[in-house]
Amino acid sequence: MILVDTKYEFGMNDGQVMLMDEIHTPDSSRYFYLDGYDERQQAGEHQKQLSKEFVREWLIENGFMGKEGQTVPAMSDEWVETISARYIELYEKVTGRKFDRVESDISSTEKNINAAIARLRNS
Repeated sequence: MILVDTKYEFGMNDGQVMLMDEIHTPDSSRYFYLDGYDERQQAGEHQKQLSKEFVREWLIENGFMGKEGQTVPAMSDEWVETISARYIELYEKVTGRKFDRVESDISSTEKNINAAIARLRNS
């Protein structure tokens, strides 16, 4: 994978600048596949990439430009699964680890996030 571009967002917490939000995710970054990169570049072709661009293109195709008063179009379960699969692929490529899906209800989301943060702090 080639990290092509990314954005970093910073905030203040107790007077300290903190790096935050979407670090190196498809929402903040574009990754190109290294395999085949040179060939596509030489041929003037678009690079195979992992990013949110395909979601943005879908939204535009479905009449959503993010303007005030617009409503995000409904996404089919199949389309949501496609989006999830792309994000999971990026996770696995960047971390080198298999993504383990955990089925949970909305009420347990905060608990799962806090547990994951605690595991990271202890590793």
